Amino acid sequence: MRIASEWDWAHRLFHSGLLWSASLLVPSAQREEWGREWRGELWHVQQACAPAEGGSPQGQREVTAFCLGAFQDALCLRRAGREPRARFSDMDGTPRQCMLILLAILGASYAIALLLPGVRAERSLAPGAVRPGLVTIEEIGENNDTIPKIPESQYRSWIGHKQKFFDEFAFYKVTVEVVERNASMRGDSIWGVGHAGANLFTLLGLPIRFADQGESGGGMPEVILSEKTWKREFGADPHVAGVVVHVGKQAARIAGVAPDNSLGLPGRVDAWMLAPDSAAPVGGTGYVVAHLTPAGEAEMWAHVVRITAYGPDYSQNDLLGFSLSTRGVGPWALYLFAVSLALLALPAITSVSLGEYSMDPQRTSWSRKVARWSFLSAKIALLLPIVYFLSFDLAYGQTMLDANQSAYIQLVFSFLGCLFGMRWVLKDQRQRCPVCMRRVAHPAQVGQASRTFLDWNGTEMMCMGGHTLLHVPALPTSWFSTQRWLYLDTSWQFLFAEPTQPVP
Repeated sequence: MRIASEWDWAHRLFHSGLLWSASLLVPSAQREEWGREWRGELWHVQQACAPAEGGSPQGQREVTAFCLGAFQDALCLRRAGREPRARFSDMDGTPRQCMLILLAILGASYAIALLLPGVRAERSLAPGAVRPGLVTIEEIGENNDTIPKIPESQYRSWIGHKQKFFDEFAFYKVTVEVVERNASMRGDSIWGVGHAGANLFTLLGLPIRFADQGESGGGMPEVILSEKTWKREFGADPHVAGVVVHVGKQAARIAGVAPDNSLGLPGRVDAWMLAPDSAAPVGGTGYVVAHLTPAGEAEMWAHVVRITAYGPDYSQNDLLGFSLSTRGVGPWALYLFAVSLALLALPAITSVSLGEYSMDPQRTSWSRKVARWSFLSAKIALLLPIVYFLSFDLAYGQTMLDANQSAYIQLVFSFLGCLFGMRWVLKDQRQRCPVCMRRVAHPAQVGQASRTFLDWNGTEMMCMGGHTLLHVPALPTSWFSTQRWLYLDTSWQFLFAEPTQPVP
């Protein structure tokens, strides 16, 4: 009996210790009350499960399980006493929070654009407009514009006589050269080098970036890098002007960088080597760039003009002039094109309707309507630059991508970003109370699918300010085709934890 009493006393001490430990988790204001509640319940549990002195092992385990359950009660009380924390999905509940999140995303995307060297380089190489009236002259029937067909003697003959349809010419030929490695380059490379006269870029009317950073080359030939070569070989270094490279057996000074998507010239050219016309390449065939006179522009149809040329031996050649203005598309034009496509495709993935707003003069005043449409316009105004900068960062953040790859990436991301971004804007607007502009919450299923044509069936959500109920049909019908708002009067305010004042 003595041993049983000692075990009974040990069990009671152990159970009392568990309850005392659980009481430490309860808020101090409720600790004493809950302690008395647990001790009273413990006595009843002991009488029911272990009435005899010492009790059975099974009965003692049930009493211990009860004491461990007190920890669950204590944790629930502790969580209930805390202030509710806002989840990320609820951060756009109020219009102010939504605007702050969009502004933060816009600021982050713009900051990334300032930090990435490839994006900074692309912004500094924003393509200028190609001079109007420029054409490349090619032979009729030639499908591959990378094969030059205009003899250099033909070009000399053209510039030696006054032409009716052209007033300026430039000639260039493309050769494959080995460029020796120096401190700035990443290794010896094989480039396609366009040999041209000094008047080529003057005729094109394009500024050469970073050219003002170089110094006089002392009569040394000048090299104009393409944007792709500048990124690939020099890592988009803005101080590349003035660097001396050996193109084949000839030393030349880098004079600047020309944007790839502003040229649109035929032939694979990694760099341009410019020389005076007296030292321009002689012999062979190449490409000719010409500027049309007003009479020549009048003969152009669908960006193509037919040319009948006479060679030095009075032979007749049929040629075509292809406009250069159609060969280059900049990042901004790509973005506008992607946005236009996204807006056209938007009705295919979501409804563009904002629902039905019942007429309640007290709740839908003109000021509320202006605020609602202003909020929608502000979200769209922030979304569009966000998509632009994010697509710009993604497309031009890598300096190893060429202009075509970057253009495809920007086009695809701009289209998808604008498409699904506008879908979010409309969905978010449809779920905002027209009175306080906060998102409705607590969705509840109402009705039965089998009674869709006899009674309302769908989802019901409420404004936590006590202003409205939102009814969204599960299956649109002729009598309930879109969501509807139901305005609540002031008698509903007592149901909400933090009632708001009625809006006049």
